[in-house]
Amino acid sequence: MKNSFIKNNSDLSDKEINIKSDINSNSNSERIAKRIARSGLCSRREAERWILNGQVKLNNKTLTECGINVTKDDIIEVNGELLPEKVNTKLWIYHKERGYLVTNNDPEGRSTIFDELKSKINIRLISVGRLDMDSEGLILLTNDGDLARKLELPATGWLRKYRVRVHGYVMPQDLEPLKNGVTVDGIKYGRIDATLDRQQGSNAWLTLSFREGKNREVRKVMNHLGYSVNRLIRISFGPFNLKSLPAGELEEIKQRVLNDQLGISKPKRPSFDESPKIKQD
Repeated sequence: MKNSFIKNNSDLSDKEINIKSDINSNSNSERIAKRIARSGLCSRREAERWILNGQVKLNNKTLTECGINVTKDDIIEVNGELLPEKVNTKLWIYHKERGYLVTNNDPEGRSTIFDELKSKINIRLISVGRLDMDSEGLILLTNDGDLARKLELPATGWLRKYRVRVHGYVMPQDLEPLKNGVTVDGIKYGRIDATLDRQQGSNAWLTLSFREGKNREVRKVMNHLGYSVNRLIRISFGPFNLKSLPAGELEEIKQRVLNDQLGISKPKRPSFDESPKIKQD
């Protein structure tokens, strides 16, 4: 049975199809931050911060620089604990609700998606990119920090698609300039394909598609055109679709799909967290 969350390959760009060769590449040595991220402890950026803070030891010596390559024979400790073996890479689709931040810690104590996820699954998850507090829709989550970093890089070129409700009366020709990209407050935004779906009273529903994903891009670009966004829903990210996944729910991508889309094969021998289970209500 076809997985309803996945796009057909005919809808994907060359970058989306070929990204699997980057994700699945291996070598005899790799940067230590990458190794730590692949263990599932954190993202590569967090690993670099831990190294600079003296929280990482390599072969019993404290590291303070990130540009070190390691092999499988090196002994790595993080905060006094041996680095776990690489986890079996897994990927989930999550339907984020409005009112939640996509962060592990908020100094102001606001609700985060990770607070909510603790009641659903017993594993540390890392988000692929973010949605702001007032946005909703598809978020990709993984247990592999290195995979998260690769998938959110602009070079990956994954198409992001949004349903957007704006306040104002929109004419299709008003959206045409977005195809050539626009500059807002000195920031250049690339091509955005925008269509008017329907006018609903003083609000209009649009569909926007683009590949860059800069911070609050949709809101800033729409405001530049004179429209305020009052609802923003991400409906797809690369080959993965939100479809009918209920708000607040989590769905694991099947291993076969990971292999087809990203070139990630299941290890021959199970690792220590082979089967993290989604908790049932």
